[in-house]
Amino acid sequence: MTKRKDLMKLGAFFHPTGHHVAAWLAPGSQIDAGTNFSHYVQMTQAAENAKFDLIFLADAIATRDGNLQALRRWPQYMAYFDPVTLLAGLAAVTKNIGLVATATTSFNEPYQVARRFASLDHMSGGRSGWNVVTSSNPSEAFNFGRDAHFGHSERYERADEFVKVTKGLWDSWDDDAFVRDRASALYFDAAKIHYLNHKDKHFSVRGPLNVARPPQGYPVIFQASASDTGKELAAQIAEVIFTPLHDLEQAQKFYRELKDHAAKYGRTDDDLVVMPGLNVVVADSEKDADEKIKYLQSLIHPEVGKELLSTALGGLDLSDYDVDEPLPDHIVSQEMQKTNSRVSYLFKDKPTLRQMYENFGTGRGQRTVKGTPTAIVDQMEKWFLNRGVDGYLIQPPVLPAGLDEFIVRIIPELQNRGLFRTEYTGRTLRENLGLKRPTSRNAPARRSSKALSEASAHKELQ
Repeated sequence: MTKRKDLMKLGAFFHPTGHHVAAWLAPGSQIDAGTNFSHYVQMTQAAENAKFDLIFLADAIATRDGNLQALRRWPQYMAYFDPVTLLAGLAAVTKNIGLVATATTSFNEPYQVARRFASLDHMSGGRSGWNVVTSSNPSEAFNFGRDAHFGHSERYERADEFVKVTKGLWDSWDDDAFVRDRASALYFDAAKIHYLNHKDKHFSVRGPLNVARPPQGYPVIFQASASDTGKELAAQIAEVIFTPLHDLEQAQKFYRELKDHAAKYGRTDDDLVVMPGLNVVVADSEKDADEKIKYLQSLIHPEVGKELLSTALGGLDLSDYDVDEPLPDHIVSQEMQKTNSRVSYLFKDKPTLRQMYENFGTGRGQRTVKGTPTAIVDQMEKWFLNRGVDGYLIQPPVLPAGLDEFIVRIIPELQNRGLFRTEYTGRTLRENLGLKRPTSRNAPARRSSKALSEASAHKELQ
């Protein structure tokens, strides 16, 4: 293994009660986490004290549909704060840690998203990040005047245009546009406001944004990429990649291909940070870690297990299958079994349905490491030094207990090996992640006559 000049990046991925599907039943979880602001304050401040780069919040803008007998035992997304609103509150009680939230491009408008994340970036002093998703919950369409979700290719086409428009809106003002000079009675320089005047297949957006350019230029762009279409979008727009990776060889291949592919769009290796999810179960021995996992798996009700697996496998009806028998070969396509990184690992050695949902329920598609602090850090270090990852989004199985264990037992070992920071060195999330601040598309500042001609042009379009 060769030493790296950079340090490992770490994010804390907060799923309200924890990432295990039955976490809410465990004594170490905050049972009302979905509507408990103090819970998030305590965890975020703990993560900041441990020098995490960021906290990360997923989202869904609909309750789950499906088997209500199962869903009544599974609180995920059934009662859950709006993540950007939550992060705005957390910005007021933190100083250094990055604040990253999910917002869908399928059921939002670019102007709304640009305004929210620009506002959060200002409120936090340059610590915001946007996780770009196209929505995986089909029920979301019903809340936004649609009878069905957009088709797969259309989602990503829309997302590509959405991000371009959003970035354009963040460039509405030059960094020094607001002079706010009482002596001359001049609030802003008219040469430094820019109308987007975007018209394309999915969006028509005039602009400008009524928020100053964000401190980071753009909030950091996150994206999960699993499908080929998703990876193509990631190579173009993403700065932090969150994707399932289960073995080092696979991770190295993904890491190299993604960064090489991004070069086609004029991007360098340093413009992308690969941070897959990592479920960490720490104990005094591997046997004790296995017992902790076994206990959590025992809490999964079979109805919940089937519903969880059904969703992961594309909505298959599993109600008639015996949980202690393997799924028939024809039920799940060979392509999904071999190529879908989120679920392909579940099919190894012909497991029973129960074994599949127990395996998936532990990390919901992300890799799990277990054992002593030394053994866990050995694995984290190996992947990092061998360039399978640049860091990890840590997914504690149970919250807050799992986060506390990681902070007390894993962070010191990482620091002792010189893999992770002992103090923040950057002021913004970009600086802490080693990402450059983007230059506005309108730089250098346009001459006053040019800006005024833009203003005239937008009037003519009205």
